Amino acid sequence: MTTKSGPNPMALLAQIDLEALGRLSEKVDLAALLGAASKMSDKQLSQLTRMMAGGEHKRPELPAPDADFFGQLDGLSDDERAVAATTKAFMHDHVAPIMNEYWNRDEFPRHLIPELRKLDLLRKVWNEDGTRKPNATVIEGLITMEACKVDVSTAVFFGVHAGLAFASIALGGSAEQKAEWLPKMMDLEAIGAFGLTEPEGGSQVSQGMRTTCKRDGDGWTLRGEKKWIGNSTFSDFTVIWARDVDTQEVRGFIVRAGTPGYEVKKIEGKTALRIVENGQITLTDCRVPDTDRLQEVRGWRTTAEVLKLTRAGVAWQGVGCAMGAYELALAYAQNREQFGKRIGEFQLIQNHLVHMLGNVTGMLATVLRLSHMADAGEMRDEHAALAKVVTAARCRETVALARETLGGNGILLENGVAKHFADTEAIYSYEGTNEINTLVVGRAVTGLSAFV
Repeated sequence: MTTKSGPNPMALLAQIDLEALGRLSEKVDLAALLGAASKMSDKQLSQLTRMMAGGEHKRPELPAPDADFFGQLDGLSDDERAVAATTKAFMHDHVAPIMNEYWNRDEFPRHLIPELRKLDLLRKVWNEDGTRKPNATVIEGLITMEACKVDVSTAVFFGVHAGLAFASIALGGSAEQKAEWLPKMMDLEAIGAFGLTEPEGGSQVSQGMRTTCKRDGDGWTLRGEKKWIGNSTFSDFTVIWARDVDTQEVRGFIVRAGTPGYEVKKIEGKTALRIVENGQITLTDCRVPDTDRLQEVRGWRTTAEVLKLTRAGVAWQGVGCAMGAYELALAYAQNREQFGKRIGEFQLIQNHLVHMLGNVTGMLATVLRLSHMADAGEMRDEHAALAKVVTAARCRETVALARETLGGNGILLENGVAKHFADTEAIYSYEGTNEINTLVVGRAVTGLSAFV
C-alpha cells in the first residue's frame, strides 16, 4: 500500500520570487513557516506559493479587449479609419452615458441629433446630388459597427434616416425633390422615416401591400396602415409606399408630418430596440399633392433597389452588436473574481470567449467582403441575404455566450450585455427574416424556388 504525499516544502522555494522571500523574512520566521507548510494541504500550499511569488500583488498586464483579432480593419483607408474613430468617440462620449436611462424610458434621445449633426456623416456616404461615394457601403458599415458596439438603436435611427429614407428620395425623387430634401437630410435638419411594413404584411408586403393610393385631381388620397416605422414619431416626413388602385403599381410619397389624415401612434411594450421610436401609422383619406409623389419611382423595382442598397448595413448591425458583447464579456472575465481567481482563468470561460471571438472574426470578414462587392456593383440579393443569415445567427449565439459569461450580472443593464442580448432578437427578425433570407440563398444555389 502506498501513500500520497503532498509537495515537498523545500521544493516550494524553487517557485518563490527571491525578492518576495526577502520581504517576507522581515515579517515572519521562515523556519516556522516551512515547518507549518509541511502540514498544509495541496490547496493551501498552492495559495502560499502564489502569495510568496508576488502573485497577489503583481498581476501581469492584460491585453485590452479587441474583437478584431485578425486585424481585418487594419487595411482600411485613412478616411475610413477616421470615420470609424469619429463614430466610436461620439458613441462613448454622448450615447453610452445615457443609453440605459433612455432604454428604461422607451424613448430616443432627440437632443443628441445636433451633436450627431456635427459629425457630418452623411456626406461621407452620399454626394450632394444623391449619388454615392465610391466606398459608401464600407463607410456605412463602419458607422453601423461602431454604433452597434455601444447601442444598436442609435445605428437604427441613422440607418432609417441616412439609408432607407434618404435612398428613397435619391433613387425615386425628381431633381426638384432631391434639391428640396437631400441637403436638409444631410444636415439632419429634416429627419426622415420609411413606411413600408404593414400590420398584416412584413415579408410578403411586396405581393400583398394593402395601403392604397388613388389619383384625386392634382393630388392623391392614401388609405391604410404601416407598422414598425422607425423615427416616425418625430420625423419631419415619412416615405409611404402604396399600391395604386387603378394600375396596381407601387408608388412612393413624401408625407409630411402634420398632414391631415396622417396619424402616428408610438408602439409600446417592446423588449428590443427600446430606444428606437417605432410608430404605427394610420392613413385615413390622407391627401398628398402630386408634387410630393416620388416622380421617378418605377413600381416595386425602385422599392427593391432601396432595400438592396441598405441591406448590407443590417448585416453590419449584427457584427457590431456581437463585437460589443464580446468585448464587454472579455473585460468582465479579466476582472471578475470567483473561487479565489479571475473567471477568465477558468477553462469554460475561455471556451466561451474563443467561441465568441471565432464568430465575430468570421462575421467581420463576411461583411467587409460584402461591402466591397456592393461598392464595386457586384453584390446580388443572395449575397446580402447570406450575410444577413450568417451574421444574425452568429450574433444571436455570441450575445448569449456573453450573457452567460457574466452570470447573473448579465441581465443587468448596467453591465451592457443585457441590452445587446435583447436587441439581437430584433436584428434576427427584421429587414428580411432569417427564414426568408435563407430561401433567397437556397433559390440561388439550387436554382429551385421554395417560396410559397
